[in-house]
Amino acid sequence: MERARTRAICSFCVTWGVVLAAVSAGALPKDVGSGALFAKSADGSFETPLPLLETEVELKVTGMAVRARVVQRFRNPSDRWLEGIYVFPLPELAAVDHLDLRVGSRVIEGQIQEREEAKKTYTKAKREGRRASLVEQERPNLFTTRVANLGPGEEVEVAIEYQEALRYERGSYRLRFPMAVTPRFTPGPALPVIAPQPSPVSGITLVSTGAEHDQCIDFPVLHPDAGPAHPTRVRVELEPGFPLAELHSPTHVVAVYPKGADGAHLVELDDYPDRDFVLEWRPQAGAEPRAALFSETRGDRAYALLMVMPPDAEAGAASLRREVVFVIDTSGSMGGASIEQARASLLLALEQLDAGDHFNVIEFDDQTEKLFPASVPATPRHLELARRRVRGLRANGGTHMLPALAAALSGDAGHGDLRQVVFITDGSIGNEAQLFAAIERDLGRSRLFPVGIGSAPNGHFLSRAAKHGRGTHTLIANPGEVDAKMGALFAKLESPVLSDIEVLWNDEVQMWPHRVPDLYAGEPVVVTAELSRFAGDVVVRGRRGDRPWQVRLPLEPGEAQRGIGVLWARRKIAAGMEALALGADPDAVRVGVLAVALEHHLVSRYTSLVAVDVTPVRPLGELLASGPLPLNLPAGMQAPQVGALPQAGTPAALLRALGAVLMLVASGLGTAGRRRRRPMPDEAQRRRQRPMPADAQRRTR
Repeated sequence: MERARTRAICSFCVTWGVVLAAVSAGALPKDVGSGALFAKSADGSFETPLPLLETEVELKVTGMAVRARVVQRFRNPSDRWLEGIYVFPLPELAAVDHLDLRVGSRVIEGQIQEREEAKKTYTKAKREGRRASLVEQERPNLFTTRVANLGPGEEVEVAIEYQEALRYERGSYRLRFPMAVTPRFTPGPALPVIAPQPSPVSGITLVSTGAEHDQCIDFPVLHPDAGPAHPTRVRVELEPGFPLAELHSPTHVVAVYPKGADGAHLVELDDYPDRDFVLEWRPQAGAEPRAALFSETRGDRAYALLMVMPPDAEAGAASLRREVVFVIDTSGSMGGASIEQARASLLLALEQLDAGDHFNVIEFDDQTEKLFPASVPATPRHLELARRRVRGLRANGGTHMLPALAAALSGDAGHGDLRQVVFITDGSIGNEAQLFAAIERDLGRSRLFPVGIGSAPNGHFLSRAAKHGRGTHTLIANPGEVDAKMGALFAKLESPVLSDIEVLWNDEVQMWPHRVPDLYAGEPVVVTAELSRFAGDVVVRGRRGDRPWQVRLPLEPGEAQRGIGVLWARRKIAAGMEALALGADPDAVRVGVLAVALEHHLVSRYTSLVAVDVTPVRPLGELLASGPLPLNLPAGMQAPQVGALPQAGTPAALLRALGAVLMLVASGLGTAGRRRRRPMPDEAQRRRQRPMPADAQRRTR
């Protein structure tokens, strides 16, 4: 009897010691099938009762605007009542304005509420046994869906809709739909270190990350051995309004169906979400836009999206002397394919330097190291030293970006006419606001050009850093794009076409962005504005070298398009959040953002969409299990690196301490328990990409 009691106590201590340590490090059980939703039961054990059946994405592209519908379908195959929590990415400027919750034939439409009010509405419905869904914005490009009170055997469908503007650059349109999330690193004080312990629950080694946890952006990641999960189907209805010279995806194999005149196509993809989906198309010669105006009228207000192409770069124009500072991220999240792409990008960039240029190379992970104390001339000897250093770069450690950014923006020695900072990273950080504030404060005469590396870079950080840095950002999704993308970037950096850009209206308007960055060949001025009426002219002016440049366009209703007002509102909200990060009054920002978000029915930092059914369905005596859905590891990212990144927001120090105490107690008693690994469901192992229809044109990455 005493021996049995001792074994029971040991088993309890080992189990809870491991569980607490696993939760503190973000590790969840590895003994679950591909595509399964973790749910924690009342006794603290982990189970896998809620697979995500699939996600369906419909993207309708008309002109410069995208209307998207994202449908997430969950099924509960267990005999318990469940709540599911799913973190997912969207484009950084997506204006999320609609939510539907469907159970069977019943549809509940979501309502916009202040964030805390929406959370209370959801929590109350969950407690009372009513079906409910809540969509919250954690970062501008990261959202969370919660679904409560899924009954045994039930299937539920959560659908959100958003509006977005396309990106146009160097003659091509680009649509990007994020499908994976790189685990984020948030610098902070080191946590107490516990000796690594192999986890009987997950098989993952548990170590201190030395980082603070941010519960809003932490999430569990599936180990690659578990196989891919969460099949995703993407359907793009493309109506560009002009004939196309080229249409392709640099990231995926897609099925392409021509649909008639003016470049209309249907594009389909069926795959697992381990990398972002990118679709690019180019107009036929002569169809490139010089100016375009899209409009929408809502009540007594008019909204416009204006695009004006700058003049072509002059052939044979004299190049300017430059100081170029290259910054490369060598932290753990850059391991695998990402560091290979980063090295290739930087080696190619070094080849683009002219003899009159100055340069330096800065690498960072836990530490920041400069190749030279200050920028040096681009001589053959200096370039060879740089190439040797770059070839030896390896990925390891945390993403301590702020010291590297400070080093790049300081040391302005006045070399050359242009000072450019090329920042190569996947952006896997959680302290974006701190970095934006540093860029705004320390930029000086520098211009910042982030280069996003990997299959799922942090697009929000990259685009916003470029905006604060008065530059542009480049995304390199796979090694095959390095030569073309870096070549295009350096052709652009050699000489800006327009600087000191202003957009002048003949009416009182609210225009976003307020400050237009310097423009380069092939990049348009794109602004959204709220006006009282369409009348008169709009003037875009700037400087070409030492000469003024100006274009005047009649301001009249352009092509009517739904959602322009929503795009304007999303950019106004983004401007408010930027001001907050730079020290604006929080109360004033909150009031302004709330007013716009509630009027335009938008999810923001201060508002959420919540849908609640009227009738209770879960008996009050039945327990509700809850847990987060693990995401796929982004393609090219190595599994061991994940252990160095925060993956789940918890009171980590306390949980680790409690886990250590329980493990020590169990060790003292002299026994330990192990859980038997559950087999992966055969269906998840067998699932593969859907065969492409015979009548589709195959376009490969």
